[in-house]
Amino acid sequence: MFVPCAGLSPPHFRDCTLILPAVSVGNVGQLTVDLIISTMKMVKVGYFYTDCLVPMAGNDPYAEPGANSKLSINAEVYLLPDKKLAVLQIRSLIIKNKAKSFRKTLISWIKRSEFAQVILLSSSHAYQRNDQQLLGTPFRYLLTPAMQSCAEDAIHGLHWKEMEKVAAYPGVNETEKRIIIPGGGITKSLYSESSAEGIHMAILLKFCSEGDNILDAFGLVNYLNEWLQLVDQSSGDSTATSTKWKIPNSWRLLFGSGLPPALF
Repeated sequence: MFVPCAGLSPPHFRDCTLILPAVSVGNVGQLTVDLIISTMKMVKVGYFYTDCLVPMAGNDPYAEPGANSKLSINAEVYLLPDKKLAVLQIRSLIIKNKAKSFRKTLISWIKRSEFAQVILLSSSHAYQRNDQQLLGTPFRYLLTPAMQSCAEDAIHGLHWKEMEKVAAYPGVNETEKRIIIPGGGITKSLYSESSAEGIHMAILLKFCSEGDNILDAFGLVNYLNEWLQLVDQSSGDSTATSTKWKIPNSWRLLFGSGLPPALF
């Protein structure tokens, strides 16, 4: 459930766009959300409390050097009222066997908050693409039936590629096809349940591999920006990093703090 920050009245999310990440391969969705929060200078308004995520606590990842850092936990909500933009950042894994409960809690909050639309940022294993997916752009999108009725024209105008359906049983039955998102975490199941609940949801994802996924995050945030126009983009290339995205200071420690000089 949503719990507002101490001293703040519960915010109004009605008609806002909600952006959230899937915990997926390369943590691309989470890194992308970091760029959005940092660049847009979004304000933390509360926490998404659930026992379905691995507990964690740490310093504020968006604090400026030398500034007093506030405590951050595993799931926090940020808001930019002027743009009617809300973001749920998820910083830890879903506990094994609690994914269904987490999806149920999340969908309940989305419906209760009356968000205008939900955008899930995700990723999928590049090595498990089929021949068709190897061609062209590494980005894909999916729209729930409810979302298709209001956003399909805008999406088609961007000339994006929809996530392809693949054979459910390759080599055995090539006629039965379904959507498969390997490495996508709860992406597929959340999409299916949101479709059944009539939620306006779009999924944007990138095929990638584990490693240094900073460029994948820049690519995905630029892909999103083609649609939402959150910032001015200086290039039409969705892989470009030459935009006004601000890298959080916490990214300096993405791969640890380096080797101690005493070792040498």
